[in-house]
Amino acid sequence: MDTGNTAWVLASSALVLFMTPGLALFYGGMVRSKHVLGMLMQNFLAMGLISVIWAMVGFSLAFGTDIGGGLLGGLDLVGLRGLFGGAVPAYEGDFALSIPPLLFMVFQMMFAIITPALFTGAAADRMKFSAYVWFLGLWSILVYSPIAHWVFSPGGWLFQLGALDFAGGTVVHINAGVAALALVIVLGKRRGWPNEAMAPHSLPLTLLGTGILWFGWFGFNAGSALGANELAAVAFVNTHLAAAAGMLGWLVAEKVKTGHATTLGGASGAVAGLVAITPCAGFVGPGLAPIAIGFIAGAVCLAAVQLKFKFGYDDSLDVVGVHLVGGIVGSLLLGLFATTVVNSLGGDGLFSGGGVTLLIRQLVAVVAALAYSFVMSFVIAKVLDKVIGLRVTDEQELVGLDESMHSERAYQVEPV
Repeated sequence: MDTGNTAWVLASSALVLFMTPGLALFYGGMVRSKHVLGMLMQNFLAMGLISVIWAMVGFSLAFGTDIGGGLLGGLDLVGLRGLFGGAVPAYEGDFALSIPPLLFMVFQMMFAIITPALFTGAAADRMKFSAYVWFLGLWSILVYSPIAHWVFSPGGWLFQLGALDFAGGTVVHINAGVAALALVIVLGKRRGWPNEAMAPHSLPLTLLGTGILWFGWFGFNAGSALGANELAAVAFVNTHLAAAAGMLGWLVAEKVKTGHATTLGGASGAVAGLVAITPCAGFVGPGLAPIAIGFIAGAVCLAAVQLKFKFGYDDSLDVVGVHLVGGIVGSLLLGLFATTVVNSLGGDGLFSGGGVTLLIRQLVAVVAALAYSFVMSFVIAKVLDKVIGLRVTDEQELVGLDESMHSERAYQVEPV
């Protein structure tokens, strides 16, 4: 055990947890004022429910001893059994941990919390709180944990294949983004969308949330080095440069397209850059690579958010356009920019003389996560819709989730 590494991952775990309140503010500012507490509550609920599920069973399914040819972890770590003074299965040799297993568990817990919180933005304004609770819990066990095992655990089949994901481009962003798409297809459109204007009620809240996300993302990505070392520094620099370039890419494209550079566009672009660099942060060199990845993601994600109007799915706060598409962009660009000069445990992409091998592996990982998460998320949503119903009533939607679901109001005087 290394005390410096332990201290850094402890701090990083706190930073990643802080991202969930940041996400709540990011999304909360974008909904109408009558729904803002509903949005905040859904995000905060993830901090409570997923923490318990992760400790009891989720971590074991994700990182327990492999029982299915790389498809799932076993039940040997249920209830955190054996972690104190023990070890995490398959983390040995080059992947041996220099931090306590309990700390590794809690660091991964914070990822498990924020991932399903991401799709609250897609289902904003119309999902019953009880249905969200059930969907959140079931999805965490049946979708998140298996994919985390595939990609993050050294025993997982995609890990064994050689697909790379430094901090969650596949496990977090593609996984949650395509789940959001499946959920909104079953849930249906908001009343009045797309003909009725549904402008954000507080962009200052959204920008505050963006700042918290950007800050917390340093723990998300640099913390995934699992040590206070040069690799963490590389991931830190890459994260910041990609966020900055993502903002610029979105704003330039937005200015060309609409004639205006908006505050919401700046916030969305920064998040798009952060999403795209997440799988790449510890596998690409600092400098041109993160700037190119971020800038491309910003421009591409701006174009992607328009797809909902073309195909008719109501992704309220553009989770599909930013997280799903940004995650795909980052995961595939990793196949171009990765270099073993930065991380000997990674791989060389096309631009580093590695040919297309890594790019093909990345494509396999993307397709596998897309297919499994979409199908499972759709099935869970369909079953819940039949059993308890996913949507609030028309009257509850008109009144707003704050009063109809929680008997509270965010503002005594409505913001102007």
